[in-house]
Amino acid sequence: MNRSSWLRMGIGVLILIGLCRTFFVVDETQSVVVTRFGRIVREIARPGLQAKLPVDQAWRLDKRLQVYDPGPAQLLTQDKKMLQVDAYVCWRIMDPERYVRTVADTTMARRRIYDLVRSQVAAELGKVELAKVISTQEQGLQLEPMLQTVTLACRSAARDTYGIDIADVGIKRLVFPEQNLESVFARMRAERQRIAKQYRAEGEQEAARIKAEADKEKEQILSEAYRVAETTKGQGEAEAARLYAAAHSADPRFYRMTRTLQAYEKMFGKDTTIVLSGDSELLRLMTQGRGANR
Repeated sequence: MNRSSWLRMGIGVLILIGLCRTFFVVDETQSVVVTRFGRIVREIARPGLQAKLPVDQAWRLDKRLQVYDPGPAQLLTQDKKMLQVDAYVCWRIMDPERYVRTVADTTMARRRIYDLVRSQVAAELGKVELAKVISTQEQGLQLEPMLQTVTLACRSAARDTYGIDIADVGIKRLVFPEQNLESVFARMRAERQRIAKQYRAEGEQEAARIKAEADKEKEQILSEAYRVAETTKGQGEAEAARLYAAAHSADPRFYRMTRTLQAYEKMFGKDTTIVLSGDSELLRLMTQGRGANR
């Protein structure tokens, strides 16, 4: 191969390299920023075959929504409780030119997002107590409002500074550091014991109230029953007295004889001995017979 052949081959290679550096394809998921000697020349958002000068550099940027997981970080709440916060960030490139000028690549962009999100989460978490972040009661929790505030603050700062749109900041997991778990469990046990003690006290109070009401109702029932019984007894005695009086008025002699016989029946039982004088009024019916009542 002679010198002219090598020259033609070299020229062909240079032309091929020039063509490769001149024409490029833009994917639908990408936007391209063309720079010339470090200065931004133009931005290409339309997909398809595009051309540039061989000396230009094309920065291919993914314009799709991306998820970044910065990993757990230990942060403090307002009441000085340590929490391990594992957050995630959904972001996309909003201003490609500003993005290329400030961060240039994905690694640097994630580093800036991490610093921004971590500082905002730490600031907002430091404004609330632990009970407002982690609780079995949904009422009063401030985790969702806190994340909304963090998302808005990070979005504004990232757009203005890096040309990045932060769509959402969320938390995958909130856990206590290993060294704090025992103290947390102790506080949880104490809290459950306090609640159980309160329930027992309320139950005993309710039981005492029910017993007092039952005793009061019992006394009212007994009092009413005694009143009715005494009223009935008085009415019965009055009726008996009336009948006795009516019987005495109808035949006084027969009434006295009947009452005397009733008295004898109660007095003289088996093996009964009574010593009375012969003119005793009590024995007159026995000694004188029916004529004693005349």
